[in-house]
Amino acid sequence: MWLPGASEPVVCGKLQRDNDVYSFVYGRSYLRRENAIALEPRDLPLEEGVFTPVFGETHSVIRDAAPDAWGRRVLMYRSGGQNLTELDYLLRAGRDRIGALDVRLEPTNHPASQADQQATLEDLLLASERLETGQAIPQSLGNALLHGSSVGGARPKALLNDGHCKWIAKFSSTTDYYPVVKSEYATMCLASQCSIEVPAIKLVKILGKDVLLVKRFDRENFNDKWQRRFLISGLTALQLHESEVALASYPELASFIRRFGAHYPADAQQLYRRMIFNILVGNTDDHARNHAFFWDGHQYRLTPAYDICPMLRTGQTASQGMIVGDKGRESTLRNALSLSEQFGVSRSEAKSIQEELTETVRTNWDKAADCAGLTDIESKMLRQSTVLSPACFI
Repeated sequence: MWLPGASEPVVCGKLQRDNDVYSFVYGRSYLRRENAIALEPRDLPLEEGVFTPVFGETHSVIRDAAPDAWGRRVLMYRSGGQNLTELDYLLRAGRDRIGALDVRLEPTNHPASQADQQATLEDLLLASERLETGQAIPQSLGNALLHGSSVGGARPKALLNDGHCKWIAKFSSTTDYYPVVKSEYATMCLASQCSIEVPAIKLVKILGKDVLLVKRFDRENFNDKWQRRFLISGLTALQLHESEVALASYPELASFIRRFGAHYPADAQQLYRRMIFNILVGNTDDHARNHAFFWDGHQYRLTPAYDICPMLRTGQTASQGMIVGDKGRESTLRNALSLSEQFGVSRSEAKSIQEELTETVRTNWDKAADCAGLTDIESKMLRQSTVLSPACFI
C-alpha cells in the first residue's frame, strides 16, 4: 500500500486462502512502522493476528481494491473465459487501480509492465467498443483494455494519464438508448452549481464519439511524483457485503460521518445535499459504491461526488439506490425530509436546501444541457421524464 504522503509502496500484509475465504494478516515489518495505519480499524485493527472476514470472500476494504462489473468483464475476456477467483481479480486489476492498495504475488516493486504503460484514448475507446460488441480484439489493442479493469461500475471506462493529471475516461455504451455521457456531463456541471463538490470534468470527442473525462481525486502529484490517497467505499463504511447492498442507507452513512468523520456536520450536510440533488435530477444509481471516503489513518473525509447521471424512465415513481428516509428508498423530497436531523440538518434547514436546489436545477438545466451538447429534444425528454419529475414532489 501507499501510506499517506508516500510516493512508493510498502508491504502491508498478506492474504491467506482457506477454501474460498481470504484471511488477512499484517506484516511484522509494517506493524513496526511509526506511520503504519489500519486498513479499516473496525474489521482490521492495526495488530498481530489473522483476520477472517465475517461475511464474503474478502474483507470489504480489500474488495474495494478489486475490479467491479466492467473490470471483471475485461479480465474475463483476457483470461479466455476461464473461471476467475476473487484473488485472480485482485491480482490482475492493474497497478494503477483506484485507491492506495495493490495486490501482488511477490513483495517487490516491479517496474510497470507493458499492460501498465500508457495507451491512447483512441485505443482505449476502440478496445472497449470491441469488447462490448463481442468482436475479436487485436493484440495492439489488448493491453489497452486493462487500463479500465480496476475502475468501478458496469459501464465501459478506462484510466488515462496525460502527463500532468490522471483521468477516468467514461465511454458511451452500445446499449445506450439516450446520450448518457452528455447527460452525465450536464448533471455534474449542475451539481457544482448546487454547491456540491465534484472533480474537474471534460467532455471531448474521440473518433466521433463522446467521452467524459473525470479527474481522479485519489491521486496527487507532488514534486513530479504521484501519491495515492486511500479510499473506502460507502459499502465498506456501512460494513455491508455486496449481497446486502439493498440495506445501504443515506442516514446510516451520515451516522458514520458523525462517529468517524473529520468534518462533521459539514460532510453530513454535504451528503444530504447530494441526496436531494440525486432525487431532483433522477440519478437512481446512487448505490453505496457510488459514495466514498478518504482515510488517512485517523479520520474519514467524504470524497467529491461522482457518477451522477439522470436515469431515463417511463414510470412516474422511482426508488433511489439507497434508503432515503422513513419511506425507504422512495424518491421523494418528503421522504428525504423525514430523517433530515440525522444529517445534522434541522427540518427548516432541510426545507431551505430542497427549495434552493429545486430552483437551481429549474433555472440552470437548459443551459447545462446546452453546454453538454444535448439537443432540444433530448433535453426536453430528460426534463419531462426524469429531471424535476413531478413524482419528486408528491
